Amino acid sequence: MKDDSLRLIGVAIVLVGLAMRLRPTIVVVVAGIVTGVVAKLPLVTNDQQEGILEILGRSFVENRLMTLFIITLPAIGLMERFGLQVQAGHVIRRFGAASVGRLLILYQCFRVLVGVLGLRLGAGHPTFVRPLIYPMSIAAKRDRELDEREIELIKSANAASENYGNFYGQNLNPIMAGVLLVATVMKGLGYAVSTWRLVMFAIPVATASVLLGAIQFLLLDRRLRRRPREEP
Repeated sequence: MKDDSLRLIGVAIVLVGLAMRLRPTIVVVVAGIVTGVVAKLPLVTNDQQEGILEILGRSFVENRLMTLFIITLPAIGLMERFGLQVQAGHVIRRFGAASVGRLLILYQCFRVLVGVLGLRLGAGHPTFVRPLIYPMSIAAKRDRELDEREIELIKSANAASENYGNFYGQNLNPIMAGVLLVATVMKGLGYAVSTWRLVMFAIPVATASVLLGAIQFLLLDRRLRRRPREEP
């Protein structure tokens, strides 16, 4: 029992490493190696067992498609270089009723809809949030200059909107990887669960995430309005 608990040391390493703001890649690799050593796996493959380094390499190769978003970065860089963020700000200023919170509610619903349709539009943070949603959020607060703390609040809310919409939205389509993974694991444990049934259970969770996200973003609007205008 003690050995089984010790094998969870990798989780503790990840938590401590992220709390100390170390590089996530290094933290995860170190956690994997330490976990393998504790589990008495060999460092390299031998005749009896696969080695830690081979397991890490195989895992990276099998999941290499997750890094495809890097291909979009040069295109995003060029668009920003030629004024994408400026034009996004101009667009949002045309709507008098636009606010940071309302924009983020709309974006979260958009990401949920994308998940329902089973579309993969890449990693939302580099492809949507940074070049489009964030500058539009800043431009939506048009009545005064924002201080550094308020800008950081808006950045975190932008990230939250993406995470809520993408994470819960993709569970609403029966052919998405997360739903298929859960169904496979459940069947492996002896539970005959269809992907459609999993989607049915995900619907109320996704709905709650939209409602709670809307409350969070409207409270952000209220918080940004609460600060008095600076005296000239």
